[in-house]
Amino acid sequence: MARRFTPAVATCNTVLQRLHDLSERVAQASSLLATRVGIAREKQNQALLASMDRRAKLQLRLQQTVEGLSVAAITYYLAGLIGYLAKGAKAAGLGFDAELIVGLSIPLLAVAAILVTRRARRHISAAERSAH
Repeated sequence: MARRFTPAVATCNTVLQRLHDLSERVAQASSLLATRVGIAREKQNQALLASMDRRAKLQLRLQQTVEGLSVAAITYYLAGLIGYLAKGAKAAGLGFDAELIVGLSIPLLAVAAILVTRRARRHISAAERSAH
């Protein structure tokens, strides 16, 4: 009886070994696939971070442009106010030359607006650093 079952047992053992080998190969293939997926995900994350970095740089450039335009607008507005004051003083008989006063005030107003803008930017940057 043992002689008749020996080939069947050997076949079962061979099939068992083949199934075991197959499961190991499937596990290796699964591991390689997971690695490929991880690498692809890392590349996507790297591309996303690079895109975010480019957008942040563009946003900073835009912010600096807007700050420059704001300085010009503030200077223009304040020069207009000084012009009205100088014309009022001239009309009151104080003898001011309104155009000269406005012309001389523009560089001073521009420098003051630039300094105020820089100070505000530094204050915001310090607040952001302390928040992190």
